[in-house]
Amino acid sequence: MPTVVVGFRLGHTVTSRQVTVLVTESGVLHRSHGSYGQPPTLEPPKAPLRSADPDLPWMKGEHILTRPISRLRELHATAKEKGYTQVLIAPACVRLDVEEHPLPPARNPRSARPHPELTAAFIGTAPGTVQPLDAAVDEFRTALGLPVRQHDVTRRPRQAHIPPRTEALLRTLAQGAPIASPKHPAVGWTVTPRSVTLRVGRTAESLDRSAVLELQAALTAWLRFTHPNAPTSPPS
Repeated sequence: MPTVVVGFRLGHTVTSRQVTVLVTESGVLHRSHGSYGQPPTLEPPKAPLRSADPDLPWMKGEHILTRPISRLRELHATAKEKGYTQVLIAPACVRLDVEEHPLPPARNPRSARPHPELTAAFIGTAPGTVQPLDAAVDEFRTALGLPVRQHDVTRRPRQAHIPPRTEALLRTLAQGAPIASPKHPAVGWTVTPRSVTLRVGRTAESLDRSAVLELQAALTAWLRFTHPNAPTSPPS
């Protein structure tokens, strides 16, 4: 019966070597490497970790493919860090017309046999579509009926905390009422839903939004600079 796998093949342009890694639907990880144009050397397959006691705390809720997929990601990142940056086969999920070898006994997971036909089928069948590893893993999980995390979920930014005094003044503006400075014979200000006005004596001038933002920044800087716990001199 067909076998669903996910994998990739990367090359090192300086050393002319390649590495191929794939994970099968049963969780077996196959890795091979060698020189360009030469038959690859197959490492012993890594069977998924299983336990005779499925009730162990660390086993609960963990799918058999969780660790092999995580290992696939690690090998992909490590290979690129070591200079294997040439994409010979982009990450892909492929259904191969090859029957996978049975899993080895749980008591002897290292007895898994290399499967050169599986790797050869992946190399000959994988499409040339370029895509990131995450996309290939998602296709793999989808093909096996496993849940896939949503990447296009729009996250709403957390609303910043509004001080009670500011919230009260915000309600005042929402009601259409102005906010004015205490009465003073020389200077003052008035804030309405539409404008901010500064007053000096009998002269008054309204500020546009950019000027209000600049004034707010200056006042915030002044308040922090004159705070009792502020440093005696500004940072260099």
